[in-house]
Amino acid sequence: MRTIRLLLLAVLILAVPAASFAQFGVAITIAPPALPIYVQPMAPADGYMWTPGYWAYGEDGYFWVPGTWVMAPEVGFLWTPGYWGWNDNAFSWNEGYWGTNVGFYGGVNYGFGYGGLGYQGGYWNNGGFYYNRSVNNISGSSFHNVYNKTVINNTTYNHVSYNGGNGGVSARPTAAEQTASHEHHVSATAAQSEHQQAAGKNHALLASVNHGRPAIAATAKPAEFSGHGVVAAKQAGAPYKATASKPAESKTTATRSTRTNENKAAGNKATATRTGENKAAGNRAAAATRTNENKVTENKVAANKAAATRTNENKAAQNKAAATRTNENQAAQNKAAATRTSENKAAENKTAKPREARPTESKPTTARAQPAPRQQTAPRAEAAPHAQPAPHPTTTARAQPAPHPAKEAPKAEERPRK
Repeated sequence: MRTIRLLLLAVLILAVPAASFAQFGVAITIAPPALPIYVQPMAPADGYMWTPGYWAYGEDGYFWVPGTWVMAPEVGFLWTPGYWGWNDNAFSWNEGYWGTNVGFYGGVNYGFGYGGLGYQGGYWNNGGFYYNRSVNNISGSSFHNVYNKTVINNTTYNHVSYNGGNGGVSARPTAAEQTASHEHHVSATAAQSEHQQAAGKNHALLASVNHGRPAIAATAKPAEFSGHGVVAAKQAGAPYKATASKPAESKTTATRSTRTNENKAAGNKATATRTGENKAAGNRAAAATRTNENKVTENKVAANKAAATRTNENKAAQNKAAATRTNENQAAQNKAAATRTSENKAAENKTAKPREARPTESKPTTARAQPAPRQQTAPRAEAAPHAQPAPHPTTTARAQPAPHPAKEAPKAEERPRK
């Protein structure tokens, strides 16, 4: 039967033109089983993050991927689980991803902090993850960041594992979840991919075998399906319908195919589209961030330039004002000095005029005291050449005691009277 299904699928793919093949998408008309009821295994160590279990689809129908503890790819990242959504009369799988915020995961109540909206199992703070003890199975001294906050779940909420369609969850993404869907995302880690591949190869995890109650419901670490860290499901989340192993049907003869792990030719166009959109949104956000940073930098440069210009203008104005004041002070000082000099010269001229009048008044006295005749009697002094008293006339000429003969002149004039 399996061989016949594969042959039919191959014939269908070959019959579709290449142009139509690119439009193929994963579409399953059979709803996934309800989520099984199980307890969370103990966290292996501090730093591990919980990723809830889910139903995946393979060539033999739905199989259970156990919930497990994994390490986040980056500090500050949280896991947004994948979910099945009803769209265009078929179910398609929406891949989970890592990001700084938890986005929309169909409103499915996966438990252990994933109650359908956001995540209440813990949060990051200063590089460390803080665990909510009320929804996480943690113990031991290795967990340093622990708190306790009660999480109230809707008791009437069933274990439906898909969004939309007949009997599915009717939740729609909130504005915050839509914003988170456009942020930077990281796909599942290598450990998570290995974990899913190992589950796909485990026959006991097929829904057709375990009827919605897998013996390996959760594990302590990825791909470790044996040992003390393995937890079995207590019960199925709802009565199992024996149609889970029915082969996938096509929406039309030429536009739908079966999703299998081995056959990657059909691909998941919706997932690729979302990935491209997320990358484009991330690039736009990064470009917008860089643009804003450049604008902030340019504004800062312009502000600094304007401040520097104002500073230079203020300094120039201050220097000009100081120079003006200096020139004014110097001019005032020069004017004051010139005024004082003029006043001093005027005072000196006024004082000097009476002194210059004395020689005019002394002219009669000088004429009266002319001893010229006596100096002309110098031949007497020449009569003594042997003594050579030549220096004496020089001394007499240097002393020039002219006033004294003028005073003694009356005595000479008195002698002839006798």
